[in-house]
Amino acid sequence: MIKFFRKIRHTVLKNNGLLLVFIAFFLLLYSCEENKSKEDTKETQPNITSVDVAIINGNILDGTGKEAYKANIYINSDTISYIGNLTNPDLKIGNTIDAKGKFVSPGFIDLHAHGNPLKTPDFENFLAMGVTTIVLGQDGSSTRVTDLKAYLDEVNKQNLGVNIIEFVGHGTLRGLTGIGTKNKINAAELDSLKSLLREQLQYTYGLSTGLEYAPGLYAEESELLALAEVVGEQDKMIMSHMRNEDDEAVIKSIKALAAQGKHARVHIAHLKSVYGKGKERAHQILDTIKEIRNSGVKLTADLYPYMASYTGISIVFPDWSKTPKQFAIAKRDRREELETFIKNKVNLRNGPEATLLGSAPYTGKTLAEAAKEKNKPFEKFLIEDVGPQGSSGAYFVMDKELQETLLQDDLVGICSDGSKTGHHPRGHGTFAKIIETYVVQDSLLTLKEAVQKMTGYAAEILHLKNRGLLKKGYKADIIIFNPENVKAPANYVNPHQLSKGFDKVLVNGKLVRDNENLATELSGKVLLPD
Repeated sequence: MIKFFRKIRHTVLKNNGLLLVFIAFFLLLYSCEENKSKEDTKETQPNITSVDVAIINGNILDGTGKEAYKANIYINSDTISYIGNLTNPDLKIGNTIDAKGKFVSPGFIDLHAHGNPLKTPDFENFLAMGVTTIVLGQDGSSTRVTDLKAYLDEVNKQNLGVNIIEFVGHGTLRGLTGIGTKNKINAAELDSLKSLLREQLQYTYGLSTGLEYAPGLYAEESELLALAEVVGEQDKMIMSHMRNEDDEAVIKSIKALAAQGKHARVHIAHLKSVYGKGKERAHQILDTIKEIRNSGVKLTADLYPYMASYTGISIVFPDWSKTPKQFAIAKRDRREELETFIKNKVNLRNGPEATLLGSAPYTGKTLAEAAKEKNKPFEKFLIEDVGPQGSSGAYFVMDKELQETLLQDDLVGICSDGSKTGHHPRGHGTFAKIIETYVVQDSLLTLKEAVQKMTGYAAEILHLKNRGLLKKGYKADIIIFNPENVKAPANYVNPHQLSKGFDKVLVNGKLVRDNENLATELSGKVLLPD
């Protein structure tokens, strides 16, 4: 090729006429290619004569991680009809929303949430922080009904603020089949678990496990592997509150989940290392996850942006004392051993000052303060006045540097692990806090990265079709906001303060929250798997 052009150059230099012909030829060729390129990129506008909603002048963050771009979004019913600029002069628009100077993104998807849609169907706490879809049935605990379809049909009749995705809880299956807290189960019992799981998976996106809680903690690995095969048969996912999140056990727990991942997609719920510290430890955990993924296991994770977890106080009791029956026996026959275990466990978790009780009559008091009021050592107070089922609490057991390193990794999504009623700010602040703290204040994430984690990536993890992106043909779950105005005022003292700054929230094409005003008629729905 080089010799060819040298020959041409030699010829045209000898003859100016040939040089002019040569130049004209290439100008003509370039012109043709330019016109062809314009024709190829010119999008033919659809024949749309009317739309229900037009969102105009916004900066579109589509959820893919790409840079924002200016465009209009046109919506008919619950679906995005077109993104661009319709020039039809006769176009009829039902409602125009001017998003000038603001960002328009898909509604956030909360990968791990809690709540009762029959009691608090509006879920305004989620809408206020830009969430339009939540995933329930977590930690091995879902609604205890055999006919799950009938239950979800009833939920769908409620005035739902958000879309709801359901998982079936492993612990709930054990309860429904009469297995309960049995450790070793026989073949017939395993078959009953598999049969009920197979039935309920038809209406859910997967199986959740809570292996640090009763009854999930009593399940042997053979049981979990057998259930993973059933989940894999339907191409569903296992979301797991793993066996042990303490620093010395977290990698072992991840590898145990990965064994189930040979049969089905697996996901680490609220990834953390209890009392682990530093970037180096975070990278060790992330490297473990990436090695597992490189082996072919489809493993993902999420976390919430707070340094305190929140769960039942049974987390500091030994496995042999968690149920009411076990606790009664432990108090009677193993009292000294029980006290020693609780004392050591709490101290390992940064002491009684690092546990903030969230249930009456001790709401808002640390374990140290509540025990002092009773004039007792905290371990005796927990045994005599509370018990493993007697309270929930926030536990300040995580390291900021470690968790923030996990947060920045592309493999880690976002969840709240929160509810409308829980006594932890994550239920009202998580997604706003991601924007306020980690995008605007600390610049640990760019806005496009944060939005992708909370939208497109979350949908990818769930295999959720037609949601999570701003794209023609996708459902119109959309939020409009200025990141500089997003605030998460919820705190541990006043955890039920609604987030601010998400000016417009649309769910399935309907404006359900407008400048902090909740619509009377909401438009969330139960999302069933395809």
